[in-house]
Amino acid sequence: MEKDEWPTGELKQKSMAQAKALRQQAAEGGLRFEAYLPTTLATWLLDQIERGIFRDPSEAVFVFLGEAEELAPHTDLRKELLRRRLDAAINDPRPGIPAKQVFDELRKKLASPRPEPAAWTPYRPAT
Repeated sequence: MEKDEWPTGELKQKSMAQAKALRQQAAEGGLRFEAYLPTTLATWLLDQIERGIFRDPSEAVFVFLGEAEELAPHTDLRKELLRRRLDAAINDPRPGIPAKQVFDELRKKLASPRPEPAAWTPYRPAT
């Protein structure tokens, strides 16, 4: 799959099959995976680590996925969070950007080469 393509139905089916195949092993030993964060989330997360909130990206994923798991059955709270996010976007005091300008900027960004993402290397003390 190309970097800028939407996942196909075939890819979704392969992901679902892989999840099923890994379920037992993950239930016994956990799951390790790689994640990509877009620039805004990446810089926010690194700021949290610099401030000592998290030890590393893995700890942040652990905390946030745990919170998401706890929140999942509470549809009313999830709807309220979505409502607040939408309200904040609607009430954003910054001036609007014309759609043509947004799409022109997106096309330009997609056409230009992307820098290589930074990669976190876990700290392993010497033994």
